[in-house]
Amino acid sequence: MSQHAFPRNFKTNYLKASHGKGIYIFDADGKKYIDGCSGALISNIGHAVPEVAEAVAAQFGKLEFAHPSRWQCDIVEEAAALVAGLAPEGLDNVWFVSGGSEAVESAIKLARQYFYERDGGATSKYVTIGRWNSYHGSTIGTMAVAGSMARRSVFSPIFAESPKIAATYCYRCPFGLEHPSCGLRCGHQLESEIRRIGAQYVTSFIAEPIVGSTVGALTAPDGYWPLVREICDKYDVLLIADEVMTGCGRTGRNFAVDHWNVVPDIIATAKGLAAGYVPTGAIIAKDALLEPIRNGSGAFMHGHTYNGNPISAAAVIAVMKYMKEHKVIENVRGVEHIFAEGLRKIESENPIVGETRGKGFMWGVELVRDKRTKAPFEKKSGAANVATRECIDQGLIIYPGNGMVDGVEGDNFLIAPPLVTTEVQAREIVEKLSAGLASAAKKLL
Repeated sequence: MSQHAFPRNFKTNYLKASHGKGIYIFDADGKKYIDGCSGALISNIGHAVPEVAEAVAAQFGKLEFAHPSRWQCDIVEEAAALVAGLAPEGLDNVWFVSGGSEAVESAIKLARQYFYERDGGATSKYVTIGRWNSYHGSTIGTMAVAGSMARRSVFSPIFAESPKIAATYCYRCPFGLEHPSCGLRCGHQLESEIRRIGAQYVTSFIAEPIVGSTVGALTAPDGYWPLVREICDKYDVLLIADEVMTGCGRTGRNFAVDHWNVVPDIIATAKGLAAGYVPTGAIIAKDALLEPIRNGSGAFMHGHTYNGNPISAAAVIAVMKYMKEHKVIENVRGVEHIFAEGLRKIESENPIVGETRGKGFMWGVELVRDKRTKAPFEKKSGAANVATRECIDQGLIIYPGNGMVDGVEGDNFLIAPPLVTTEVQAREIVEKLSAGLASAAKKLL
């Protein structure tokens, strides 16, 4: 049979999904796989949950679409209230979109319009500072602020580059320092960059509290997020937290910034909001950012056809209710120790595992050719893909990434199963991962 839907990669042999149930996906032959990365950290409550499917179907039978330029829907306000209730105090305003890229675009544009309206159209602020080894989306605007070379190099001639600072990559500190004696040099670099550019030109700083696929659950050291919050306040710069992957309980808190008691000005989130049942994203913003717009032009000069649609809202409400009823975030906190202990054991025993890191149900594994020197595998080895294939043979799906060492070399992957994973299932994941990586080591060394 000819194929009309062209794939992401013509050189990949894809598994053919048939159906899912809970933390499992079944292929066309009936083989069962643990969805050990929740697709792409999306399927937070697992697959084929009846309550969510029924809620979405009910809304389809009532009203499938009403354009937000002319209509308001009560169900969208209900969903927004639930999302705002998850966010840190003071973040009360929700703008729904269709996914993570749209959420980040919306956050960047809101930051610019806020200053434009606040300063009566006379502002010089327009620059968003990002970080290297980051991923914020696949649109032109989001690629410009991100720093994942593999994803953006082809398209870099067509976007206006944004300035960037180093990520919190303690395992390979770009300054050759060690935490905590480093004094959080990577955080202080933000102040240096703002001063270099001129604070009068900078609207915002965007970063992932825990980096996703580009470096595999790279976790900021304690003190980093309070420091960047302080710097942003000092220079009249908005802090945008990209919680597309980390939000909605993924790390054992409502949002990852809660680990450090930091309140951003804007949170961009997606994936877990509707848990894969309907494409959904959102930004959550402080009221102070909307006041100049409300009292000025009156309109956020931005929008997509499907933003604030009732089908997404129905999915968000059903997912949020399911998470509360089944104590999903509490489950993450209760089970995460199995991943922490299991991955540490794998790191100590497997010759190609350089570092494991993460929080909650979001863990990264960095692969190396030499553990002592931290030397990465050469790009041509495809180490992360080898590990992925070996884990698939064990019935476990993981999320590979590469290029984080120098933009070319470096291999890592994420382990991030649905947040409903039980202790028994978590131990099974660790066992399958250990076996898969043991097999990968034999093939790579």
